[in-house]
Amino acid sequence: MKRNPFKFIKKHLSFSLVLFLFLTIACSQENYKQNLRAPATPLITIDPYTSLWSMTDTLYNDVVRHWTGTRQSIIGALRVDGKVYRFLGKEELPLNVLVAMSDKKSWDCNYTFNEPDSAWGNMKFDDSKWKKGKSAFGSKGTPNMSTLWETPHVWLRREFTIDKPLSDAPLYLVYSHDDDLDLYLNGKKIIATGNTCFKNVLLPLDGDLRDLINENGKNVIAAHCFNRVGEAFVDFGILQAQDVEEFFKTNAVQKSVELTATQSVYNFSCGKVDLKLTFTSPLLPDELDILSRPINYMSYELNSNDGDEHDVQIYFEATPELAVDNLSQEVVVSKYKKDGFEYLKTGTVDQNVLGKKGDNVRIDWGYFYFSGEERENLSYSIGLYDEMKKEFLKSGNLKGIEKNEIKTELNEIMPVLAYSHSLGKINSETVFGKLMVGYDDLYSIQYFGQNLKPWWKKVEGFSIENEFISASGEYKEIINKCNNFDKQFYADAVESGSANYADLCILAFRQSIAAHKLVKDTEGEILFLSKENFSNGSIGTVDVTYPSAPLYLYYNHELLKGMLNPIFYYTESGKWIKPFAPHDVGTYPIANGQTYGGDMPVEETGNMLILTAAIAKMEGNANYAGKHWETLTIWADYLLSNGMDPENQLCTDDFAGHFAHNTNLSVKAIMGIASYGKLAEMLGKSDIADKYLVKARKMAGKWTEMADDKDHYRLTFDKPGTWSQKYNLVWDKILGFNIFDKNVIEKEIAYYLTKQNKYGLPLDNRRTYTKSDWIIWTASLAEDNETFNKFIAPLHKFVNETPKRVPMTDWYETTDASQVGFQARSVVGGYFIKMLKDKTLSGKN
Repeated sequence: MKRNPFKFIKKHLSFSLVLFLFLTIACSQENYKQNLRAPATPLITIDPYTSLWSMTDTLYNDVVRHWTGTRQSIIGALRVDGKVYRFLGKEELPLNVLVAMSDKKSWDCNYTFNEPDSAWGNMKFDDSKWKKGKSAFGSKGTPNMSTLWETPHVWLRREFTIDKPLSDAPLYLVYSHDDDLDLYLNGKKIIATGNTCFKNVLLPLDGDLRDLINENGKNVIAAHCFNRVGEAFVDFGILQAQDVEEFFKTNAVQKSVELTATQSVYNFSCGKVDLKLTFTSPLLPDELDILSRPINYMSYELNSNDGDEHDVQIYFEATPELAVDNLSQEVVVSKYKKDGFEYLKTGTVDQNVLGKKGDNVRIDWGYFYFSGEERENLSYSIGLYDEMKKEFLKSGNLKGIEKNEIKTELNEIMPVLAYSHSLGKINSETVFGKLMVGYDDLYSIQYFGQNLKPWWKKVEGFSIENEFISASGEYKEIINKCNNFDKQFYADAVESGSANYADLCILAFRQSIAAHKLVKDTEGEILFLSKENFSNGSIGTVDVTYPSAPLYLYYNHELLKGMLNPIFYYTESGKWIKPFAPHDVGTYPIANGQTYGGDMPVEETGNMLILTAAIAKMEGNANYAGKHWETLTIWADYLLSNGMDPENQLCTDDFAGHFAHNTNLSVKAIMGIASYGKLAEMLGKSDIADKYLVKARKMAGKWTEMADDKDHYRLTFDKPGTWSQKYNLVWDKILGFNIFDKNVIEKEIAYYLTKQNKYGLPLDNRRTYTKSDWIIWTASLAEDNETFNKFIAPLHKFVNETPKRVPMTDWYETTDASQVGFQARSVVGGYFIKMLKDKTLSGKN
């Protein structure tokens, strides 16, 4: 039930004050757009492969980038009375390779796994007794790995020469590391990352750093990488910018950017004309056919801002970078017409469908599209990077090449797909247009040997052209649905928490959904498979599903079933034979069985039981659990035997390493056992229900005694003076178990408030870094919104002030807002835990 803020105040306050409050609340409900400075703004969000972002405050100050940070250029410009204003993207060609990384060419070096003399980074250090090997160095399954690295440490020394004179264009050292990296260039230490993990970081080599490069002889890069836990990887090279002629030299003036759950809205002044540009991703959770449709909209509204008429044309272009993993691949760019629509299309020549897997990779099969209606004042052209801009700059019209196809390698020639709309004379009345952006991946997932098509290809022979026609015809209806969804979304989030909380949920929504792919298996079962972005690239990871689940439980629990179904199938097919749940079902997009190197027995087993019970809670029945009862029973018994005081093992916070006696992991086991008991109760298995619920209650009492540390509870049972976030306790409330004494939560919350730093609550006492999803779970333990928002405010401040401009990270430092690792992950779906809690406690399941 909606709260009525006037029920009390109208009897006690003056009419004028009541009227003021009414107008204030009404205005806040109408203002459903987020005005937070996002670390990165979602533009095109379809799935893990087609996910484009602006990573600066203004849309024109950098190239458009894939969530990995790789450039995937889209440019937009407006021509007003002959003058062109660039409002989207940047005119920048790919960097030239001077010293290759392993994605271009494996390189030779000397290396050792044994700690060398302290002078190992010096230019003249003698490394002749070290082993010789080829890059990249990494653990099994890491991209472009040639030399297996399984020890904690590796030291590398790579020699190179510059074989041609360097231009004055900027130089960059590019490097990837997992975890800590120390790097020397010609004897000078220039990188010391500490405990972080990043891919393709660019360090400008300017000033004194550029002077380190010897252009006429030998150069040495010496590096030491320390793998703390999980995957190991190190790679590096040197790049140089290309000298590019800039055609659209004048920037528009960006006046604002606002985000809603499904839309990013930019407002610009382009001289005497105002432009409103909207990116719409119709990821409507309860309309799966629309959610799975691989098409987004770029729409634009224009009007004169001085009352006079102005001659206006708008231009958009995209490069084939959107359909390749690296620039050495040969591509084809084409154009064609069909059934009243025009299409610009690009993809690789080879089309190695589902031929690549991994984390920091991009799709290189299927085809990227621009499409729209065939009309006289719309031009759809293909041509060369420079030539298309020159044409638009000169006349506002596009001719392109006469041929309908271009075939080339991108490191030789950069073609573009270009669209222009001649809007004629613009006055103060608003003029509208739209361009559709899409990607047909042909096949999306390999699922235990079967190549599966995307959900939207529900009828044999259904084509991407059919989807574009439907997307265009349903545009007004879909936009209305998105607007209505966005307004209700914001109102619900504000009511559940605050405007700050709503801001965070808005940022999380598209990021989480677009980190999944929706398909059906050969039996017609829903599969909603996550990619573990910038973590290890796993597919269907259970401890990624677990934190992301609240969003899907709140909006459509069928999607959560789609996350659990692969794990149940993997187990019940006999392909997974251990008595606990697996960690994953492969490496995205290949789901043929677990590829992660370590098990998380208590973690994943507890996750599966809790989430199955959560689905039952939302549905009001345990039918889904009944289908998997034998598996759930094995898992529940495993937790009974192993969950009370977990042995030394990994948990979801695996970046912190193995450790035993983990009290928060024990809470998860207890919640898992209680979940099984509650499911048995819902299925009418009263004897089983009584047995497991009683055991869970006894374990909760024992936990309280073992973990007690006076004014709080410990990180591990055996170490007094430690503490950690006990975020798993939130299910005791949501699922209605109430097996822990309420004083446990009250004591923890009071203690946490004494441990917060400027940008939030650390994960535990060992380090100052944290996980944003767990902060919100912990905050949701609070009984009142005032306390809840004491945890939300520093997190909101982090998002607003972090210097790292990437799709929202969930792992960061609470002292300085720096990113430690991870980005663009689906786990931010966990931000919706407070909304889920309120929904279940209100009985609105």
